[in-house]
Amino acid sequence: MLPAPLGGSGHAGSRGVAQRRGLFDVAILKAALRGSIVKLDPRVQIRNPVMFVVLVGTAGTLAEAILHPSVFTWSITCWLFLTVLFANFAEAMAEGRGKAQADTLRRTRSETEARRLRADGAEELVPSAQLSSGDLVVCEAGDLIPSDGEVVEGIASVDESAITGESAPVIRESGGDRSAVTGGTRVLSDRVVIRISATAGNTFLDRMIALVEGANRQRTPNEIALSILLAALTVIFIPVVVSLYPFASYAHSPVSVVVLISLLVCLIPTTIGALLSAIGIAGMDRLVQRNVLAMSGRAVEAAGDVQTLLLDKTGTITLGNRMAAGFYPVAGCAERELAAAALLSSLADETPEGRSIVALARERHDLAPTSAPSEARFVPFSATTRMSGLDLPGRQVRKGAADAVRAWVSEQGGVIPAGLEPTVQRLAGEGATPLVVADGPKVLGVVELKDVVKPGIRARFEELRQAGIRTVMITGDNPLTAATIAREAGVDDFLAEATPETKMRLIREEQEGGKLVAMTGDGTNDAPALAQADVGLAMNTGTQAAKEAGNMVDLDSSPTKLIDVVEVGKQLLITRGALTTFSIANDVAKYFAIVPALFASSYPQLQALNIMRLHSPQSAVLSAVIFNALVIVALIPLALRGVRWRPSSAAAILRRNLLIYGLGGIVTPFLGIKLIDLLLTALHAY
Repeated sequence: MLPAPLGGSGHAGSRGVAQRRGLFDVAILKAALRGSIVKLDPRVQIRNPVMFVVLVGTAGTLAEAILHPSVFTWSITCWLFLTVLFANFAEAMAEGRGKAQADTLRRTRSETEARRLRADGAEELVPSAQLSSGDLVVCEAGDLIPSDGEVVEGIASVDESAITGESAPVIRESGGDRSAVTGGTRVLSDRVVIRISATAGNTFLDRMIALVEGANRQRTPNEIALSILLAALTVIFIPVVVSLYPFASYAHSPVSVVVLISLLVCLIPTTIGALLSAIGIAGMDRLVQRNVLAMSGRAVEAAGDVQTLLLDKTGTITLGNRMAAGFYPVAGCAERELAAAALLSSLADETPEGRSIVALARERHDLAPTSAPSEARFVPFSATTRMSGLDLPGRQVRKGAADAVRAWVSEQGGVIPAGLEPTVQRLAGEGATPLVVADGPKVLGVVELKDVVKPGIRARFEELRQAGIRTVMITGDNPLTAATIAREAGVDDFLAEATPETKMRLIREEQEGGKLVAMTGDGTNDAPALAQADVGLAMNTGTQAAKEAGNMVDLDSSPTKLIDVVEVGKQLLITRGALTTFSIANDVAKYFAIVPALFASSYPQLQALNIMRLHSPQSAVLSAVIFNALVIVALIPLALRGVRWRPSSAAAILRRNLLIYGLGGIVTPFLGIKLIDLLLTALHAY
C-alpha cells in the first residue's frame, strides 16, 4: 500500500518529496554523527585535499603527543581531530537530509503485479520487476501504476500525492501533452492502457532516489575549480610553514612540530574546505524541497548563472484562461443592461470565461448570480455556432464571436449598430477577445475577455532584471496580442507565433552570444528546445520525451517554478562565494593573530602587530586551533540553509560579500581567538 499523502492539503512545495525537516532533526543528527566517524577513512578524506592535510597533521601531532606527552600537544591533537570530525559532520548532515527524503520516496514503492497485455489481447499477471520497455499494461480504478510510461488508450484520474504531495488528482489521457505517468502512483477512476517506458531499477522514482541521496552526485565544474584552488593554496602554505622552522631556529626561537602543524592548519582554507561539499549537497536539497528534481548538480549551478529566461505565456505570465475585463455597451444601451444579459447567458456556462463574466457583473453592478429559471434552456457553445446562451419563453440571449452573433441577429430581423464594429476592432487590436452579446434581435454590446497577467509577476521580472537576467515571453499568439501582454507583464522581449524551430533558433542565438539559457516546457514539441537549453525544466505532467530532454523535472508542474529554480541556483553560488570569502579573510586574520605572538619575544618589532596581546605563544596557537574548529560548526547552519539571495547586480553582490563576509572574516578571528585566550587564561590552562 502507498503511504498517506504527506502533509495533507495545501501547497505541494512543502510536501511529497519536499517534505521539510528541521535543520537539526534528531534522526538526521544521529545519522550524521555516525557518518562523521565513517568518513574518517583516509580513502574518503583524500577526496578533500584540505581536510586530508588536516587528518595527516592530526596523525603527526598524535605521534608527537605519544612520544612527548604534554597537555599542550594532547589539546592540539584533540582539537585537530575535532576539526576533521566537524567537517565530516557538515557533509554528513547535508547527505542525511537527502537520505531522509529518499527514505520517504522508498516508502512509495511496493512490489506490485502488473496486468500485461499479450499479443492476442489477453491479460496476464506479472511482477512489475519483469516489465520491459514497450510492454502494454492495463490499469483500472484502484490499481497502482507499476512503472513509468505513457497512456496510449483511455483517460483516467490519477492520485500522484505520494510523489508530489498534491492531494488533488490529475487527469492523464492518451494523445496529448498529459500522457506521462509515474510508477507508484494510483489510478482513481476509469481504465487506461499504458506503454511502459522504464524498466525496474531505472524508473523515474529510482533515479530520483539515487539523486536525492547524493550517491551519484558529481561535482560541478565550478566546485572542481574551487577545489583545485583550495588544494593549490594548501600546497603553497606547506613549504611556507616548513620554512619557518629553520627561520625560528636561527632566531633562537625554536618552534615544535606540533606548533608548525597547528599553524599550517590555521592558515590553509579549512573553513571552506570543510563546508564545500555540504554547500553543494544542500543546494540540491533546497531544490528538492521545492519539488524539483535536478538530474545533476551541474544543472543547479547552471541555473545560478542563467542570463536569459524563456517563459511560456499561458499559465506562467498569465493566469491561463481569458477572463472578463470590461463591458462596452452600444449606443442606446446601459452598461448594467449589457452586464445583466451577459450574466444571464453565462449562468449555466461552467467555463472559466463564463464564470469570470458572472463575477465581473457582480463586482461592477452588484448583480447577484442566481440559477437559471426552471423553464430556461441552456444553449452550449459549439464550434459550429461559436455562440452560447439561454432560451427563455419569448426571449433568447446569446453571446459569442462577433461575426457569429451578427449573423444570428440578422436572422432574427435585427439591425447591427454602427458603433459595434469599431469596438470589436479596437479590442481585437489590443489583443483581447471581444464577445458580442445580443438579446434577441437587439445587440447590447461587447464583453472584453483578455489574458490576465498574474499579480506580482511584473515585480518578479523587475527583480530578475536587477540581477542581470533577461526575460523572454514565448507564445503562439499573433505579434499584436503578444506585444500587449509583454508590455503589461514587463518582460524584456517576446517571441510570437512560436514554433519548435523558432524556439531552438532563439536559444542558439542567445548561447552564441555567450549567455546561459533556461526554459520550461511540457510537450513533445518542447523536447528539442529543452535539450538545447542550459537549464531545461520539464513539467511532470508532460510527455516522457519532454522529461527525458530536460535536465530538471518539476513535480508540481508549475510553469512559474523556473523563476524559483534560478533563485535556488543563485543562492547556491552566492553561498559558496560568501563562505569562500569568509574563509580566505579568516586565514589572513589568523596569520596576523598567531605569527606575531610566536616571534614577538625574538623580534620585539613584531609587538606592533601583536594587537591582541595574547597570554603566551602556546595560548595563541591553541586558541587559534580551537577557533578554527568551532567556526566550522558555527557556519554549518549557514551552509545548509544558504545565504539569502536578493536580486541585485553582480557588483552589488560582490560589495555585500566583501563587506559582510570579507570584513567579518577578518574581525571574527581576532574577537574569537582573544575570547578563547582569555578563557584559557582564566582556567589557568596556560
